[in-house]
Amino acid sequence: MIEVLRNKRLFSFLSNSSNSGTRFPFFAVGVLMLVASAALLGPLITPHDPGKINLPEVLNPPAWVEGGTTKYLLGTDNLGRDILSRIIDGARVSVMVAFYAIVLSGLIGTLAGMTAGFFGGWVDSVISRLIDVQMSVPSLALAMLLASVLGPSEGIVVLIIVLTYWTWYARIVRGEVLSLRERDYISLAKIANVRTPIIFIRHLIPNLLNTLLVLATLQFGSVIVFEAGLSFLGLGIQPPSVSWGGMLADGRNYIEVAWWLITIPGIAIMLACLASNILGDWLRDTFDPQRRQL
Repeated sequence: MIEVLRNKRLFSFLSNSSNSGTRFPFFAVGVLMLVASAALLGPLITPHDPGKINLPEVLNPPAWVEGGTTKYLLGTDNLGRDILSRIIDGARVSVMVAFYAIVLSGLIGTLAGMTAGFFGGWVDSVISRLIDVQMSVPSLALAMLLASVLGPSEGIVVLIIVLTYWTWYARIVRGEVLSLRERDYISLAKIANVRTPIIFIRHLIPNLLNTLLVLATLQFGSVIVFEAGLSFLGLGIQPPSVSWGGMLADGRNYIEVAWWLITIPGIAIMLACLASNILGDWLRDTFDPQRRQL
């Protein structure tokens, strides 16, 4: 009897664990809402001017560390600037870059993928080869080339990310459309001489929205990490604009005496990326009943 009860408890535990992916990700949504709020309300909620240099307050530790003060909750950097204010201001840059990059790469990739999958033949071959060529170009080499020719800026960062990430959408959408175009309603629409743009809008795009939403959510964290990496290397956001990657670059020379200069921006990047991945996984499992049953 005791053994049966133990087996039942074990089965219940394993069942709950296997279904944990379908539980609403409160943590992920909370973190992303916090990041979005910081981006939208940044100038209203920053306790200090993010760019104000205050040399008497250089390298103040966080409030919970000995020598810290509640005036600067997360401490100050090597120029006396408030870390919390710069984290909030950096969220604005990260969210703005991620939004424009995801929207543009999604539009380009979705249009290219639908065109390749729907028409097939030489159109599919040309677009597929273009995707292969683009994916073979190292993103860092492309970033260095564009930054050296056009100069590093927010617009160039968005351009680099779009050129790097549109292929993700194109390949996935192409595969989906190759399956959708064989459906009866698509065949009937062709027989009825329905124009191709109407087929795209009425029949293909509604069936692709779930996939695009999941991909965009998963890509949000990747874009933030990519932008932070470019800024860390000096190829992305330039001062006086604040970016989390730039904060990492500024604090790398003080890691032994002021650990918070790189730890706090690093935690911000990690949480944003982790939250987007968790939410993306939940959306994928929610929209795909077959995965939910596994």
